[in-house]
Amino acid sequence: MKTPICSTGLRWLWLTIVIIVADLGIKQLVLKDLNLYEPHAVMPFFNIMYAQNFGAAFSFLADEGGWQRWFFAGIAVGISIILMVMMYRQSAQKRLSNIAYALIIGGAIGNLSDRLVHGFVVDYLDIYVGNWHWPTFNLADMAICIGAALVILEGFLPEKPKQEKAK
Repeated sequence: MKTPICSTGLRWLWLTIVIIVADLGIKQLVLKDLNLYEPHAVMPFFNIMYAQNFGAAFSFLADEGGWQRWFFAGIAVGISIILMVMMYRQSAQKRLSNIAYALIIGGAIGNLSDRLVHGFVVDYLDIYVGNWHWPTFNLADMAICIGAALVILEGFLPEKPKQEKAK
């Protein structure tokens, strides 16, 4: 007998949709309203600034000839499929891992969309101290990092004992 989808981890894909919609919505506002690399101060350590990232995290491989666009797109698709299969195979009750996977998928698809549409990822969050700036990032990057941190955290948590089924 097949397991209903709503009882699997796929039930948590609503969070993926929230991340994708919020990320792409913010990126559209950034593209429409901001000039490239022009910072807009929000706090003494935080700017909103439109930047283009042709690479991956911290602009890894950004200076390559363009092949990295398709490489990172392939990774995003592959990871998203693997994580959705993992969500399907586990119970919706495994909240922490399902939330983690949903965040990672949402972030991966948000940045994948940018790569496919623009050829680069739209970044806009600029944190700095004095003249030192953390690499500019976006909501999708935050979702991926938080999801990855939750996966690591789950590895340190004790497993809950399985409840026996009533006979």
